[in-house]
Amino acid sequence: MEKADLWIRNAKVYNSYRKEFFEADVSVKDGKFFYIDREKSTEFDAVKEIDADGKYMIPGMIDIHMHIESSMMTPGPFGRYMASCGVTTIVSEPHEMANVRGIRGVHEMICAAEEAPIDIYYGIPSSVPSTSSRLETTGGVIDCEAMKCLLKEKDVVCVGEIMNYRKIIEEGNQLEITKFLEYLREEKPGYVVEGHCPSLTGLELAKFLYLGIDGDHTEHTLEEVRQRIENGMFFEIQEKMLKPEILDYIVSNNLYEHVSFVTDDTMADALYEKGHLNKVAEQAVRMGFPVEQAIYCATFTPARRMQFYDRGSIAPGKLADFQLLENLEVMEPSLVYKCGVEIYHRNSAEEPKSSYEFPEDFYHSVCLPEITKNNFQIPANGKKALVRAICVQESCTQTKEVQIEMPVKDGYLHWQESGCMLAMVIERYGKNGNIGYGFLTGDCCRAGTVATTYYHDHHNLLVAGHKPEDMLLAVQRLEKLQGGFLVVNEGEILAELALPVCGILNEGSVENIGRAVKKIRGKMNSLGYKHLNPIMSFGTLGLPVSPALKLTDRGLIDVKAGEIVPLFVK
Repeated sequence: MEKADLWIRNAKVYNSYRKEFFEADVSVKDGKFFYIDREKSTEFDAVKEIDADGKYMIPGMIDIHMHIESSMMTPGPFGRYMASCGVTTIVSEPHEMANVRGIRGVHEMICAAEEAPIDIYYGIPSSVPSTSSRLETTGGVIDCEAMKCLLKEKDVVCVGEIMNYRKIIEEGNQLEITKFLEYLREEKPGYVVEGHCPSLTGLELAKFLYLGIDGDHTEHTLEEVRQRIENGMFFEIQEKMLKPEILDYIVSNNLYEHVSFVTDDTMADALYEKGHLNKVAEQAVRMGFPVEQAIYCATFTPARRMQFYDRGSIAPGKLADFQLLENLEVMEPSLVYKCGVEIYHRNSAEEPKSSYEFPEDFYHSVCLPEITKNNFQIPANGKKALVRAICVQESCTQTKEVQIEMPVKDGYLHWQESGCMLAMVIERYGKNGNIGYGFLTGDCCRAGTVATTYYHDHHNLLVAGHKPEDMLLAVQRLEKLQGGFLVVNEGEILAELALPVCGILNEGSVENIGRAVKKIRGKMNSLGYKHLNPIMSFGTLGLPVSPALKLTDRGLIDVKAGEIVPLFVK
C-alpha cells in the first residue's frame, strides 16, 4: 500500500490543463500533490484521510495585484482572513507603508507576514513618492538603491505598479524607477514589472510597454483593453472592470491566457461582508464568464504571470494548496489547505489575535505642527475672491476643478457660507510643518467634518469640514490616536477608527475593523457625501497622479500639468 500524508477521496477535481472537472482521489506527500487518481483504484496508507463526498476541489486562489494596507489591517490577520476566502497566495504592493516609513516599512511588512498561514509576497514599491518632494511630503522615499536592496529579499517577486506613467515615457526623464528598470534589463531580464496606465493608448502605450512594463490592472474602455491584450500586455481584472463588454470580448476571443482576476483595493467592511478574490470570480461567473475559465483566471494564469511555477494547479509535484467547494455558484470554501496543512475549516473556532509587534516608532508617526483656530482662517484681499475648488464626483475617485466666488470679511475669506468644505492637509512627519489649503464641493458632505491620516499616498493628515471648531477637534483627536479616520459633527465624534500603526493600519480583526469602517461610511453618507466608497474617495483627494485637481501639504496640484497651482484665481 502506498503511503501519503493526506488522502482526499471522492472529489470533483479541477484540472487546469484541460479546464475541466474529473472525479478522482488525490494524495499529498511532503506538502505537494502526489497522485491524482482518476480511476480511484490505488489505496493509500495516509496520516489523514478526507472524504470530499463529491465536493469540488480547486487550487488555492492567487491574487497578484493587491494592497494589504487598503484593508487597514496588518499582514497576519489579513492572511488568516484570506484563508477563509480560499486565497492561499497573494502579491501585495506596500507603497502605502513605504510612503510612511520607507524601506524599513517594507521590511516590517515582510516580517509581519511570517505569521500568516498563506504565502504573502511583495512587489517593490516603484513610486514613493508618487510624484516628487516638490509636490508632496512623504515620511519615506524608495529610490533606485533602495529598490536594488529590496530585490534581494526572498519574498519580493516583482516591481510594483509604476504609477507615474506619463512621466516615465518622457525621453530623458530622471525618475528613480527609470534608473531601476535600466538596471533590471542588464541584471534580471524578464523580471516581472507591474504597470498602472489608465488611458494610455497608441504610441504612448507602446512607449510604456517598450520599457518592459507589461501588466496593468486599472480601469479601461473596451478599446483600451483590446489594445493592451493585442500588444502583449497581461491584463488584471478587478471588480470595477467586470463589465459585460469586457468579459464578452475575453470570452468570445478565447483570451483567458492573457488575463487574471485581482482585487487591488478592498476595504475591511467589504472583505468581511462579501469576501475577496473568490467574490470577483463568482461575480464574473454570474455575468456569463464560464466557471471553469473563472477558476483558471483566479489560480493558474496569475501563478504563471508571477512565475510561480510551483502552484496554481492540482498536479503531481505542485504545492498542495487547495480548497473544497460545495457548489461553484457560491465560491465559499468549506475547507482550505496550504502545502497539505489545513488552514481553514468552516466550523473552526475564532481566529487567534496577531502576535507581531512593530517597532516602537511605528506607533508614534503623527508629529504635527501646533494647530489653533487661527489656522482655519485664510487671508484674502478685497471684498470678494475667486478660488479654485476640488469637485468631488459620485461615480469615481477622479475630481475636477471648479472656480467659486467667496466673500471676504475683515481681511479673511468668509468660506463658512460658501457651501464648500474647507480642506487642510497638514504635514505629519515633523519635517516642515506645511499646511496645504483647498476647498471641496460637489458630492461631498453638506455638514460636519471628516479627517484622516489614511490619505493616499503620502498619508499626511487631511481634515475637511464646515466648522473650525469641529475641524480642530478632529485634528486633536487624530494626534491623540496617532492616526485614524473619523467623522465629527457639532462637537461630537460620530464614528472613528484608530490606525496606530504608522497612521494607516489597525492590528484588530477584519470583523472589528470592518464594523468601524462601515459606521464611518454610513456617517459620511448621512452628512451628504455621495459615493459608492466615500472613504476611498476622501482618501484619494491628495493623490497627485490621479486627475484632475488634488490637495497635498504643498497645496493644490494640477495633476495633468504636474504643477502646484494657487488657491486664488487671478
